[in-house]
Amino acid sequence: MRFLLLALLPFLALLLQSTIFRAITIFGAIPDMVLVLVIFYALLNGERKGTVYGVICGLLEDLYIGRFIGINSISKGITAYIVGRLQGNVFKENLFVGVIGVIAGTALNSVLLLILSLTSFEVFNLDISIIIEMIYQGIYNTLIAIPMYVWYYSSSSRGLLREAGER
Repeated sequence: MRFLLLALLPFLALLLQSTIFRAITIFGAIPDMVLVLVIFYALLNGERKGTVYGVICGLLEDLYIGRFIGINSISKGITAYIVGRLQGNVFKENLFVGVIGVIAGTALNSVLLLILSLTSFEVFNLDISIIIEMIYQGIYNTLIAIPMYVWYYSSSSRGLLREAGER
């Protein structure tokens, strides 16, 4: 059941991103719910599993968007690796840890996407609106991270996302 839910969550996140949250924007920015899931997974499961999940979820997002295959996969994989490195050093039960993880992970992912875009595309117009949208997306990700982390942590520790053999 855990594997099925972990496989379905990114699809659900993409569906919500492209429907409901497209209509409810913060100054034109929509949340990156897939990134939030990847950050939570990496924070609770470590860098190795987090990186694999980040690459797979990023690739799914790249295929869904249909342009520039690999950019989200690389950025989400690196973000998950770095966030996952913190896994043993934080008290994951604390909601504040999840929220700070999302803030830091969103900032890191945004910088990585910006760098990958600048190095990958022949023509890329960098202007202040891109930076402002990244800031608003970080705010939006933080707002949705609060209820999502409560559910995700609870489910990971004693619900459907709990690993087999854990009590």
